[in-house]
Amino acid sequence: NATSYGVMAIVIVSLQTCAGMWINAFMTSVLCVAWLKKKSFNSNEKILLFLGCCRFCYLGITWAYFFLSVIYPQCLYVHPIPQILSAIQTFLNFSNLWVSAWLCVFYCIKIANFRHIFFTYLKGKIDRIVSWLLLGSVLFSLVISILVYNIIDEAHSDNLNSTGRGNFWRLNIKMDEHFFPLFFLTGFGFAIAFMAVIFSALLLLFSLWRHKSKMQTNSGKNLSMDAHVKAMKSVLSFSFLYSVNFACLILTLIYATKKANLVAFLILVLQYAFPSVHSLILIFSNQKLEKTLRRTLSWGKCKVCMR
Repeated sequence: NATSYGVMAIVIVSLQTCAGMWINAFMTSVLCVAWLKKKSFNSNEKILLFLGCCRFCYLGITWAYFFLSVIYPQCLYVHPIPQILSAIQTFLNFSNLWVSAWLCVFYCIKIANFRHIFFTYLKGKIDRIVSWLLLGSVLFSLVISILVYNIIDEAHSDNLNSTGRGNFWRLNIKMDEHFFPLFFLTGFGFAIAFMAVIFSALLLLFSLWRHKSKMQTNSGKNLSMDAHVKAMKSVLSFSFLYSVNFACLILTLIYATKKANLVAFLILVLQYAFPSVHSLILIFSNQKLEKTLRRTLSWGKCKVCMR
């Protein structure tokens, strides 16, 4: 049963990883080609490029970590392999989550219409702030990853000492004691990003409702309304995905110290789907990326038919 579970898990996760890495590599390559052509980047493209690179690397390192844990788990007890892999995975995951949240905030500030002086100030400065937000996300993720490295290194050292003294029954207890700070850091950082996403969605929804009320007497097509609706679809779909991912995080914290089971496997599958599905939504929300994807798929289909 354990062997069949491991094989099935590797196959499913590998397929998800390949699909996700291809989607994010496609988005990144299209944006890089566009940048080389016009020699400039707007704020939206900066966020999408950073997000695509983070997710590509995150899926790759997470797959490597999972593959080693199933095929050769003994190597995860060799210092400092688990510490380094966990720290890199945490850095990329937090960067991904925070930059995704900033993307929702960016859409909200750019599209929503509020007359508050602070909101007006942000709308005028958001393009300059984006680079600093990305840098702040990287620095915050780096700090968290260093803390994760230290926590896992301490847990690893203590477990080696306890098993060296023959106290094998203390192993799981010690792991739980060390991982509580790790769970708290992960949950706290993700909860703040989740609140930013939900708050941006609510503000954008309220702005859309106000704008629609003002435009009820106008039967003509309104560009601002179209922008509101398009942004609202992206933010709401992302809010749903973020909510599912947040629930998976809570369940991961519950099942992290338990043996592999069906629930843990389903949680893993959903978490792997998040970077791929959201990137696909971003591609179809961007006219340039969508057209390029359709041309690429049509070209690939023609090549297959010719064979």
